[in-house]
Amino acid sequence: MRTGIATVCLSGTLKEKMQACAIAGFDGIEIFEQDLVTSPLGPEDVRTMAADLGLGLDLYQPFRDFDGVTPDLLKANLRRAEAKFKLMSRLGMDTILVCSNVATATIDNDDLRASQLAELAELAGDHGVKVAYEALAWGKYVNDYEHAYRLVEMVDHPNFGTCLDSFHILSRDWDTAPIENINAEKIFFVQVADAPKLSMDVLSWSRHYRVFPGEGQFELAKFMGHVVRAGYTGPVSLEVFNDVFRQSDVERTAVDAMRSLIWLEEQSAKWLAGTSAEGAAGNSAASRRRYPMELATLPKVSEPAGFNFAEVKADDTAQLEKLLGQLGFAFEGRHRTKDVQLWSMGQARVIINEQAASDSEPAIAALGFDVDSPVIASARAQQLKAPVVARKVQADEEVFQGISAPDSTEIFLCQGSPDGTAAWTHEFGEGLEHGSTGRSAVIDHVNLAQPWQHFDEAVLFYTSALALEPQPFAEVPSPSGLVRSQVMQTSDGAVRLVLNLAPNQQAPAQRAHKTYQEHIAFAVDDLVSAARSARDRGLEFLQIPANYYEDLDARFDLEPGFLATLQELNLLYDRDADGEFLHFYTATVGSVFFEMVERRGNYDGYGAPNAPVRHAVQYDSLHRN
Repeated sequence: MRTGIATVCLSGTLKEKMQACAIAGFDGIEIFEQDLVTSPLGPEDVRTMAADLGLGLDLYQPFRDFDGVTPDLLKANLRRAEAKFKLMSRLGMDTILVCSNVATATIDNDDLRASQLAELAELAGDHGVKVAYEALAWGKYVNDYEHAYRLVEMVDHPNFGTCLDSFHILSRDWDTAPIENINAEKIFFVQVADAPKLSMDVLSWSRHYRVFPGEGQFELAKFMGHVVRAGYTGPVSLEVFNDVFRQSDVERTAVDAMRSLIWLEEQSAKWLAGTSAEGAAGNSAASRRRYPMELATLPKVSEPAGFNFAEVKADDTAQLEKLLGQLGFAFEGRHRTKDVQLWSMGQARVIINEQAASDSEPAIAALGFDVDSPVIASARAQQLKAPVVARKVQADEEVFQGISAPDSTEIFLCQGSPDGTAAWTHEFGEGLEHGSTGRSAVIDHVNLAQPWQHFDEAVLFYTSALALEPQPFAEVPSPSGLVRSQVMQTSDGAVRLVLNLAPNQQAPAQRAHKTYQEHIAFAVDDLVSAARSARDRGLEFLQIPANYYEDLDARFDLEPGFLATLQELNLLYDRDADGEFLHFYTATVGSVFFEMVERRGNYDGYGAPNAPVRHAVQYDSLHRN
């Protein structure tokens, strides 16, 4: 699959955008007209630079408001078009995007439209240019890709075809199956973009909220599957208008964009294989049908089986050690060659890393996941442009396959074991004398704060590299603004990551920490008992207001003794049709705090109604301190 991207997707100058696209590995680019108009580079310079970078110049765009106009305006439009065709010759480009008319069309007549577009096609042919006609979702008279293709058939000119844009099709919920009926030779270009499902006018949705494939909710694999079945072989190019992307680092955004196309290619191949197998009804030849566009796939991996460990990095570890001990974790010792500690409770393992942590307040630095084959999983992640993280090891030490997540959290892919043990723990010496609680525990979920400019990138990263599935996102009110919360998890809930997009307006102390508060949650079988034991060991709980418990009683009509226990121990509670959820939070150390939870029945949430309470109490505590 030939990959492309429109320069409008990226921040920076045209030169910076082209360089970033080449570094990310794109085959070609679409030049957005404004990027050329505002560039000091002449058309010939751009042409030479593209050749030097190995980038094709695949599409010049956009040419707007041409068809359905009066004769006088048509004459002006043809003059404008010829100027662009001459410019394209200097650039060495042969395809232009023409959008269905939005602003100047006054005549709703397909015969007139077709005749005017035929004049454009004839002029384009004189200059060796192909016209890709696209139905904008908000076009005045033409807003449906099938309508646009009917016009292509009416024009019947070798230099006139159509452009299929996933946003304009999927935002209007048009059926994508008819794409297969389009003559592949008349599909001149394909543009793809994803988007969250929003209730707003299509133009605003398009101009501000498009995202790269895998970062939204459109059925892009199905769209691409129909395109491939139609026989299309040209570029598949990203056209994403997004306010955040155009303010972010250009090279990083280009890599994220390339990752999205690699992911889309794999997902489209899966969709084709699945639907071909269904339609073949046992006909193996039909299920192995080949198409003119060959789609590459990635090494196949299963979703992680669970958390192997969580790592917190800190310079001064005294508070962390005290907190873990109060929760009931046992100190298992120091690593034999590294300045690292291991603490555990059941199968929940926390590493405290003091290496290269000078003047660093405690913060979550790394997560380990149990996977079937760490080497294969790492190979897949690297093909998806994930940066490699390496750690020095000595003889008889575990070699971890590591990659870096968009927020710089290090992700280590570990060889899982059926009994939940970890082979690398033998690298730690004898722990201190301690009274182990013997309590069973696992890491239930980890809550990670995401920089505002990399939130969508993180969703795609965990979806594509770790096979985690995004759940419907939520917005949680806090004293400093709404916190967007996105759960990523495995199908069985063994791995749960909660990605939080923190408000821009944070308390000065939070900004000084360079991160929003994050936490690690541990699941136990009996939270009340665990809380009592932790209190006896001197644990400082997050103090929950009495008002919360009055509201809790009103909502759930809890047994008075149980409600009194919750309030006594600062426990929070939630219930749904599937079960119950009990949890408590510790005070924050640096940017890290811990949570202990108990899931009863089949409760699968996170106590969402309690999140605003937690945010408010932490905010108050931060300001008082």
